[in-house]
Amino acid sequence: MLIYAHRGASSDFPEASKAAYQGAIDQGADGFECDVRLTKDQQIICYHDKHTKRLANLDLEIAKSTYNELKERINPYRLDELLDLATLNKKDLVIEFKHPVPTRSEIERAVHKLLASKRDEIAKSGIEILLISFSYLATLRNKKSAYSSGYLINKKVLARFNPTQFTVANIEIIKSDHSFVRNEQKKGKQVIAWTVNELCDLKLCQDLGLYAVITDYPARAPKHKLHR
Repeated sequence: MLIYAHRGASSDFPEASKAAYQGAIDQGADGFECDVRLTKDQQIICYHDKHTKRLANLDLEIAKSTYNELKERINPYRLDELLDLATLNKKDLVIEFKHPVPTRSEIERAVHKLLASKRDEIAKSGIEILLISFSYLATLRNKKSAYSSGYLINKKVLARFNPTQFTVANIEIIKSDHSFVRNEQKKGKQVIAWTVNELCDLKLCQDLGLYAVITDYPARAPKHKLHR
């Protein structure tokens, strides 16, 4: 079972920061998860929220701010920087697309273009790139890319409509119905759970044969020999 660091090692460092992703490497994660958004000037940054209030207590909206404005105030990590870190250290990268956003499908196009420009480096590193979203339309767009795609779900019924190889499910779904994983596997799906922070849940996911878990605590899993 692979261990992916949720916005980096976000239990120990500011989420989605360079320090968080470097921390995930140091803690033995197999890969990173990040959320992506476009700035006003079309730069792709790793940032979960649509504004900066929760993380920085500043009243800035990502889509209405330029990258330089954001860099001066919160210094966000760009996706191209994270991608370089991932390929250099041979870490898988799970990219989540946030919707709804004002620019609609522009975020998928921008990320697909970036990945295409880094195709040789990605191939040489041997890492897996997985593109995920709660948005069904974004998922269909990602499915057309050259990389793996997955559908994020927080309700079990939504798995019926998954057009991809990966089912990325809330851990609460799996805890409430262990057969959910077996049923998805019978359909040929690989199952990934988020956000898996408790040791008992990590062990459950391993026992059920999940492909990967996304966790705020990547250091916990290696200590307990949960890797393949």
